[in-house]
Amino acid sequence: MTTCRLCGSASLVGVVDLGATPPCERFLDAEQLDEPETTYPLHLRVCTDCWLAQIPALITPQDTFTEYAYYSSYSTSWVEHARRFVTDAAERLRPRFVVEVASNDGYLLRHVVERDIGCLGIEPSVNVGQAARDNGVPTVTAFLGPETGAAVRAEHGPADLVVANNVYAHIPDVIGFTQGLRALLDDRGWVSIEVQHLLTLMELNQYDTIYHEHFQYYTVASAERALASGGLALVDVELLPTHGGSIRLWARPAELGAEPSPRVAEVLAAEKAAGLHELSGYAQFAERVARVRRELLTFLLDAAAQGRTVVGYGAPGKGNTLLNHCGVRPDLLRYTVDRNPYKHGRFTPGARIPVLPPEQIAADRPDYVLVLPWNLREELTAQLSYVREWGGRLVFPIPRLEIV
Repeated sequence: MTTCRLCGSASLVGVVDLGATPPCERFLDAEQLDEPETTYPLHLRVCTDCWLAQIPALITPQDTFTEYAYYSSYSTSWVEHARRFVTDAAERLRPRFVVEVASNDGYLLRHVVERDIGCLGIEPSVNVGQAARDNGVPTVTAFLGPETGAAVRAEHGPADLVVANNVYAHIPDVIGFTQGLRALLDDRGWVSIEVQHLLTLMELNQYDTIYHEHFQYYTVASAERALASGGLALVDVELLPTHGGSIRLWARPAELGAEPSPRVAEVLAAEKAAGLHELSGYAQFAERVARVRRELLTFLLDAAAQGRTVVGYGAPGKGNTLLNHCGVRPDLLRYTVDRNPYKHGRFTPGARIPVLPPEQIAADRPDYVLVLPWNLREELTAQLSYVREWGGRLVFPIPRLEIV
């Protein structure tokens, strides 16, 4: 990786090197356990000209998303988050036609369908897109670019609202993707993008969200430049608690000349105060990452020495970054569980931890449950409250190890 994918600058500086790992969503079947896995470097760099943080595009979206292991609807809190968004957007914007890009299994658009608002999902993964159609959400199987955006608009008409949640980081061709968003959009329409905020990623040591399908990591400053590259202007921003701290970017066609809200200036000022518009804000991140690894390994090794059992809850992409960076294997984490049946009977990439149904925890009554999707702490603490019945405890690894 020699140049920035947004501005073309060669001024890229390393932030943290997590070694080489397999792609985080390539779960293994039992017959693959004796086969080698391909690993790729996971090295986060930042461009000192446009301040876009990024990793090399060593895998393609087609590699990851043609068949995908993540179904959004298995997170109750995420479905509720989507419902609240649709309710607010429908009342404020009164859209007649909504398009969601990377619409997954219809977790958001199902709320649009319930309101009898026209909608369409654009989802590249064949399996999860079929799940959306099975649930009554119109969905096309495609990756978004300028040509796809133009073709969808020609067939279905322009969208009053285009939604792109948790996908803006997943596209190495950020300029072409942004042009695709603009192609979908009515000339007076709105784009809403949710993406993890680099500010909270850095401040709260959320390095496990760095993985190969996340090609870039945004501040509001770098997102504003990315939107402009495709003909969109940032007009507002909201700070969200999702994924440990996200930003919701509201954009409109640049030719409207809309002025950004005061909230944009406020978040830009917070980023600047944190040093994220200069190199100083990135200098100590690698050491904070090393501390997370030391704390987790110390806990797991001590538990093993004391004969205590530790299992995991969840098999998210972020969990696989954490397990592989820390070198955790089944001798330290016996198994993990997940609500998604697609993952049952499979093994996590790299670490090769077995993935079982959630009921296994109650059957085995382990001493500790390591919660890998720590961003769903409130939801999962309630779901796992039964662990207290036998004196079990929950372990949250990030931002610092906490046993509750």
